[in-house]
Amino acid sequence: MKHAAAPCALIRRYATVFWDFDGVIKESLAVKADAFERLFAPFGAALAMRVRSHHERHGGLSRYEKLPLYLEWAGKESSAAEVARYCELFSAAVCQRVIDCEWVAGAREYLRANYPRQTFLLVTGTPQSEIARILGALGIAHWFREVHGAPVAKADAICSALARQPRAPAIFIGDSASDYAAARAAGIDFLLRRTDFNRELQQTCSGPQCDNFRDA
Repeated sequence: MKHAAAPCALIRRYATVFWDFDGVIKESLAVKADAFERLFAPFGAALAMRVRSHHERHGGLSRYEKLPLYLEWAGKESSAAEVARYCELFSAAVCQRVIDCEWVAGAREYLRANYPRQTFLLVTGTPQSEIARILGALGIAHWFREVHGAPVAKADAICSALARQPRAPAIFIGDSASDYAAARAAGIDFLLRRTDFNRELQQTCSGPQCDNFRDA
């Protein structure tokens, strides 16, 4: 584990930078945890907290992977139609809140200043149509050469993007175990953005880590 005292200086070394979104660009982790808890509150406080805890420990997984499990816990069928219905409910609860929430310190400034000279790609567990809406509302879609949302797996998105436009070296900036695994599977470097939700990963991640994107 190595703390990156100057994360922006580190990121500038890379021609290609893959970014996660929640917890890396926007401080939206609590927004989504709150929404999952509220969504399953009708099934009891204990289940709602179990759902929240699981989501917080597996922040990088998409809702397409989480909701079938949560519906099973709730004693409901996890058919494709029911999962889709809960996805819509979840999206309605979080989309505007994600747009409105705070930016991770320094992320907006770094992206805005450097997208002309580096290749930025967004890889997120948020569904494709939803992340497109969020980026459009924020006016930042043009900062990213490509945007990959769920249901495409992060490792697959990274590998396919590198095959189309290989610009070495490359790094993935994420905040979850699934982000770390995706970077390793794709054979690229990883920078962990530390949050209150990934304390366990902070102890096991072997690469550099940072609290924000300000060089101080």
